[in-house]
Amino acid sequence: MKLPLLSRKASRFTESVIRGMSVEAARYGAVNLAQGMPDFAAPAEVKAAACRAIEADVNQYAITWGARPLREAIAEHASRYLALEVDPETEITVTCGATEAMLVALTALINPGDEVILTEPFYENYWPDCVLAEATPRFVALRPPGWRLDLDELARTFNDRTKAIVLCNPNNPTGTVLTRAELEEVARLCAQWNVIAITDEIYEHIIFDGREHVALASLEGMRERSVTISGMSKTYAVTGWRIGTIIAPPLLTRAFRQVHDYVTIGAAAPLQEAGATAYRLPDAYYARLAADYQARRDRFCTALADVGFDFTPPEGAYYVMADASAFGAADDVAFARRLVREVGVASVPGSSFFHDRKDLGSQYVRFCFCKRDETLDAAIARLKTLRVVV
Repeated sequence: MKLPLLSRKASRFTESVIRGMSVEAARYGAVNLAQGMPDFAAPAEVKAAACRAIEADVNQYAITWGARPLREAIAEHASRYLALEVDPETEITVTCGATEAMLVALTALINPGDEVILTEPFYENYWPDCVLAEATPRFVALRPPGWRLDLDELARTFNDRTKAIVLCNPNNPTGTVLTRAELEEVARLCAQWNVIAITDEIYEHIIFDGREHVALASLEGMRERSVTISGMSKTYAVTGWRIGTIIAPPLLTRAFRQVHDYVTIGAAAPLQEAGATAYRLPDAYYARLAADYQARRDRFCTALADVGFDFTPPEGAYYVMADASAFGAADDVAFARRLVREVGVASVPGSSFFHDRKDLGSQYVRFCFCKRDETLDAAIARLKTLRVVV
């Protein structure tokens, strides 16, 4: 029997490079600095809340758009940390991770041919999300060495076909934290061209050196045209729980809830109950989180520089885009394979964060440092076997 052909959408992208490198890490016994998943414990009180919920038989469907206690806690958190007053009944959707949240938002907003602006390098899911939503992506570069947003190039990219812009702030993979001035220019352009801003703010609490995280939705004129995506994964070290969040005005939220309902129905009910505990953790938790990650950043970046990598220290999130040119790395994929198979450290080839993989990112690899000190030290010891050749 001749099988039917796959859809054109499915043929336009491959399996995740990041998850593929995790498979490689397991195969070769490498330290996994590829996939951004912490190897340390989640907060004890959050885990205990999940266990209590399961024991109390909170094991059936929650309301599809999110259990009320969790939505109320998310609204309180948004008021405390994002300067956003949010109605938990009409402006919050709980999804199966921020990954689903992004696809739901684009699917609900985009008609075929609508343009979506992506900054690049971009988190690898964004471009396939555009393909699935039948959007036409337009790319604006964050350029090394500082990985800053080129506001002039951004202004030239907006046009009357632009439907949305997607920003990851703090940025994965570069670690860039957009300043208030940069975000104000984004807001001005969105208002000028009547564009929706979709911000992935999953790393909102992982900010270094006293920088400020500014929610784009909090700026003047942006509340009604902003979609703020986040979730529990990074802040509470529960990447496997898949609890994502969307904050948006009621008109958009209604559409997001409809799409979400038919994609996944709802996120795991007992974990949503635990989320209500997590989002109400005290200020001290978030301060300690940022301080601990800054210590990890400093520990790892000092070692990377000593080994011979060139990079800009990240301002937020927990990744380093490292230039491996000093080791003769003209092909990032080959270099990443060498690292995992011969050196014993898994990274992500830099080109996987660009739409034109042949020409961009070819000298970079991305490392994550969301690890215990002993894990980072093991990776550092292995990386020290590299030798600078140019």
